[in-house]
Amino acid sequence: MTIATRRVAANGFDFAVDEAGEGDHLALCLHGFPESRFSWRHQLPLLSEMGYRAWAPDLRGYGGTEPKPREISAYLIDRLMEDVAALIDASGAKRVTLIGHDWGAGLAWTFAANRVRPLERLVIMNVPHPAVMAGQLRRNWAQMRKSWYMFFFQLPGLPERAMTANDARAIRNAFHGMAIDKTNFTRDVLDRYAKDAQGPGAIRGMVNWYRAALRMGGKLRGPWPVIETPTLIVWGEEDAALGIELLDGTDDYVRDLTIERLPNVSHWVQQEAPEKVNAILRDWLATPR
Repeated sequence: MTIATRRVAANGFDFAVDEAGEGDHLALCLHGFPESRFSWRHQLPLLSEMGYRAWAPDLRGYGGTEPKPREISAYLIDRLMEDVAALIDASGAKRVTLIGHDWGAGLAWTFAANRVRPLERLVIMNVPHPAVMAGQLRRNWAQMRKSWYMFFFQLPGLPERAMTANDARAIRNAFHGMAIDKTNFTRDVLDRYAKDAQGPGAIRGMVNWYRAALRMGGKLRGPWPVIETPTLIVWGEEDAALGIELLDGTDDYVRDLTIERLPNVSHWVQQEAPEKVNAILRDWLATPR
């Protein structure tokens, strides 16, 4: 199945979007940090085969999407939700499934909870519900230690220099070092992410997601109505950044919840174990709810 890259004008941005399939049944895939639309390369063909028009955009501040705002306030979750809504509107879709990983999953959680646009299904990969995460950071010292980078990213300038030094070695190590099965993290794949992060204004925009989240909060602070949309969580159990206990309590915030845990798989779940993730997606998306 061919994946084509197109440009989509939405909310004042020119989004770079990888697309597979056609029609008005949209699967919108939101990537995380320090990734890009490229992280969904294994899922777009599957979604297209299942009848979806699958879109994977470079989100605000990332990759080929322009412009890349410099100010931290441009990355408030409220502004990011506007991007998602505008992309859905631009697609002309009548039905929407929202799929997110890492920061893209955090954005998807918040979008679904706030009911910005109607959603048919919600798929979350390796990020807890924001309310659960906030609670764990207040009382779970082990998770606080794992989340040290979120606080490091609040410093001015230094995180950008550290992440891009030595041809973005830290970006490369984030994938290759954390992955349990490193097969899909070839030199070419790591080069792609390193190149994206070193583009003009990119790393500042990428890090500003964290700065806006901790300094401004916005809709990330709740309140958190129960999500009525059927929701699937796919979680690689060997996540070095997010403990498996972060799944506890999720059912307080989701009416119809399915959790699929993958042993011996890292945080980069849909890239590291695409066959397993795709099998879960195929079964769950095809099952009437």
